[in-house]
Amino acid sequence: MKKILVLPSAASQIPLLKKIHQMGFAAYSINPYPDSPGFAFSDGYLQADFFDVDKCLEYAKSLHVDAVVSDQCDIAMGPVANYAHELGLPGNPEQVIHFFRDKSAMRKLSKEHNLNCPDFRVCTTLEDAKDFFLQLQHKMIIKPLDSNSSRGVFTICSIDDLNQHFAETETYSIQEKAVLCERFIDGIEFTIDGIKLPGQPHQCLAISEKRHFAHNLNIASLLYFSHTNSQYDYQKLQELNNRYVDSSGLHFGLTHAEYKCENGEFYLIEIGARGGGNFISSHIVPSISGVDNMGILIRMSLGETIHSHEIDIPPAFREKCAVLEFFDFPAGRVKELKGEDFLKATPGILDYHFNFQAGDAIEKPANDSKRVGYYIACANNSLELERLRQNIKEKVRVTLF
Repeated sequence: MKKILVLPSAASQIPLLKKIHQMGFAAYSINPYPDSPGFAFSDGYLQADFFDVDKCLEYAKSLHVDAVVSDQCDIAMGPVANYAHELGLPGNPEQVIHFFRDKSAMRKLSKEHNLNCPDFRVCTTLEDAKDFFLQLQHKMIIKPLDSNSSRGVFTICSIDDLNQHFAETETYSIQEKAVLCERFIDGIEFTIDGIKLPGQPHQCLAISEKRHFAHNLNIASLLYFSHTNSQYDYQKLQELNNRYVDSSGLHFGLTHAEYKCENGEFYLIEIGARGGGNFISSHIVPSISGVDNMGILIRMSLGETIHSHEIDIPPAFREKCAVLEFFDFPAGRVKELKGEDFLKATPGILDYHFNFQAGDAIEKPANDSKRVGYYIACANNSLELERLRQNIKEKVRVTLF
C-alpha cells in the first residue's frame, strides 16, 4: 500500500487525508500540537514542528513514504518541496515555491514577464516606506512578505497610518523583516483556482468575484464562483494567470491566486502553489468544475501520468455556481444561534462552520482568521444559488444577551 505524508495535520488537511484513504492509500501526518485535528484521520502521525527538518525526515524515511503533499496551506509548501527533494520523490524545487510564497518575488517575476504589476517597494525601515508613499502620491497598501490570513495588511492613506501600522506589519514577515509597500489598486477583487500537470500548460478551474466587509475592505465576506461574468473578462484573467504559473517553472500542483481589476486590467495581488483555503479546493472547485483536483494532486505526487482530458471542464458544469460566504452577525455575547438545522438538512449546502457557541462574545473580524463562521453552497445556476442564499440569510441568525 502506498504511504503518503501530509503537512500539516491541521483541519484544512482533513479533506486531503480522507481523499488519500478513499483512493486506497495510507495517510500519515505531522503537526506540533497533541490535539491536531488531522491526527484522528491519519494511519500514523508525528507530533513535531514540520520545520524541524531532521526529525521529520527521519520519520518519513522510517515509513518509506511514497509521496509528500499538502493543500490550502502556504507555509507548508516550502517544507513539502524540501522533503520531496531529500526523499527523491516528485515535487517542486524550493526556488520555484519562492515565487508563490514571497510577495516581492511575485512582483519581480511579474515585471520580468511583462505582467501587470502595481508600483511597489520592499521597505526595511519606516522612513523608506514614508519616502515611497510620498513618491506615489496615491493610496498605498502594506503587507508582510510571506504571511497569510490578511495578518498585517493595512491600507495607508496618510503618514499617520504608516506610523501606526508599519511595525506591526513587519512582525508578520517570517523570513525577512521587511514590508511590501505598493500602490493600492482600486477595483473588484477576484480569486482563481487552477491546476498544473507536469509538462503541460496551467489550467484554470474556478473563478470567484469577491465582496468585502464594510468595516474592513481587506477582509472578504463572500466569494461568488461562476464560469462567466457579464461585467469582467474572465478569459483575459485566465490567460494572465496561466502566463504567471507557466513562467514560474512550477512542475505540478494546485494553484490559488488573487487579482484586482482596475480600469479593465487585472493585477496580481498574490498567488500560492496550493488550493484555495476555507475548503475552496476540496469542496468548491470539484463541485463547479467536475475535475477531481485533489485526487489528481495525489496521483501527481506519486509520479503518475495524468492525461490532459482529466482536467477539462465538462459542458454540463458550465452553468454551475457556488459561494463561500462568511456570516456577518452583530457584535455582542451570543444567547442563541438559530438555523443550524436548516444548514444540515438543505441540499446544495456543502459545508458550514461556526467559530463560536452560545455564551461566547463575537465581534467584527480584524483579519481573515477572526471571521465568525462560513457556509459553502453550490447550485445548478445563479438563480438557484440566489434563492438558497436568501433562505440562509433569513433562517441563520444569532440573538444576543
